[in-house]
Amino acid sequence: MTPARTADSTDVSRLGLRERKKIKTRTAIRDATYALIEEQGYDATTIEQIAERAEVSPSTVFRYFPTKEDIVLTDEYDPVMLEELRERPADEPWMDSVRYIMRKAISVSDEMEEVTRLRAHLMVQVPAVRARMLESMSVTGRLLSQAVAERTGLDPEGLEVRVYTMSLIGGLAEIYQYWAENGMCEDLAGLLDRALTVMDEGLPAKTL
Repeated sequence: MTPARTADSTDVSRLGLRERKKIKTRTAIRDATYALIEEQGYDATTIEQIAERAEVSPSTVFRYFPTKEDIVLTDEYDPVMLEELRERPADEPWMDSVRYIMRKAISVSDEMEEVTRLRAHLMVQVPAVRARMLESMSVTGRLLSQAVAERTGLDPEGLEVRVYTMSLIGGLAEIYQYWAENGMCEDLAGLLDRALTVMDEGLPAKTL
């Protein structure tokens, strides 16, 4: 759910040769996909073209990404973000912790503005991407429910935690859809603050 982050933006110096090769291949596939979509559009871009541009076989593309939508949406930053969420002070208000982590995720998107804009555009314009995004949201929600449960002592599979986490994930997804639908002109960090305020305090009073 967070902005796309290429694998080579992580610290790979501590990884073994096999893991570094996996990261290099995954990054090549993702970069090839973004370039082809920019050149000819999403629907015209095929797995075979992606494989040729990335200099791998089609089967290799499928081994790393089951669908074309996964290449666009796969988010390697989610587990890192959730680990950092767990490391926030135990007495910090929950929404303050969430706000800190999500602001950090937004700052990642600033480093990869073109990719973030492409993903947001595809979410709005391509039904298959949007449908796959909804599927991936449930996975992110499950991960987040573990962090919520650890902080609150509640059952991660309980209705209350599941409703709360999916409401949060769904609300954050709406930020990107709203941003894309409105020309991607507004500041993402500002939209994030507005969204989290609504989740924390409810709807604002109607202005007369």
